[in-house]
Amino acid sequence: MAFGPSGRSDSAPQLSILGEAGQKLKRIRERLRLKYRDIEEASLKIAAARQNDEFVVALSRLADIENKGTIPSIYRLYSLCAIYRLDLDEVLSWYGVPADQMAADASLIELPRTHVIGFSTSDQSEVQGPVALDPGIDLSKTEFLSRMIQRWGTLPLTLLKRVDLRNFLYGLIGTEDWFMYPLIAPGSLVVIDDSRRRIVNTGWNNEFDRPIYFLELRNGYACAWCSLRDDRLVLQPHPASQCEPEVLAYPEEVEVIGQITEVAMSLDPSRRRRPRT
Repeated sequence: MAFGPSGRSDSAPQLSILGEAGQKLKRIRERLRLKYRDIEEASLKIAAARQNDEFVVALSRLADIENKGTIPSIYRLYSLCAIYRLDLDEVLSWYGVPADQMAADASLIELPRTHVIGFSTSDQSEVQGPVALDPGIDLSKTEFLSRMIQRWGTLPLTLLKRVDLRNFLYGLIGTEDWFMYPLIAPGSLVVIDDSRRRIVNTGWNNEFDRPIYFLELRNGYACAWCSLRDDRLVLQPHPASQCEPEVLAYPEEVEVIGQITEVAMSLDPSRRRRPRT
């Protein structure tokens, strides 16, 4: 049993949430004029299509879900959402599982290894952002936006034209990955264009023009400058990183996910300081 800061049991609020979720499902079923037997028979069809009996919602189990606050399994919840034409993420929120906040919760946890971000965001998702700016702001110049924001609110991601969650991939550089530092600092968020997978060996004038690739290795991910020589791919670090180049068999030991096109990283020196070894 869990207890809150005051020492009181937290089970009562939890039971209230579960009971209310069950009642919502019950009201939807009754609005559709479906009986318990109808739900069981419908779930049997889903279970047959999925070849998994876990999708079956039996009469007694549905009664417990609706009237006793019993938590449905992920399979039964899927069946109920399919039968009632409900959004699964929304129903999860009824049970206190905020699926739309998974990316935010993930940001609380730092992972030392570079990795791909697998979260997707629907067009209906919202983020906190400025909904009104000083009308005299000139977006062509560098500005301190925090002082010019008049009001904050929620914005649908469809309004953020620079956030293209469908056509690009995103990666997060590990907090201990210094391979491309200082161009790309540990903890940076990177945008990956997976249409640019061909390794380019020449054609740049400086380090800022040279393509940086996001790569999948046998034991994780990496971002690096690359040179392809026959069947050997050389992962070249930034000289200031003090890391050593890596040579891998291509394509047996490495896959090119795409080229990094944008980077978001902290400019706070205290967060970019490499620990002494």
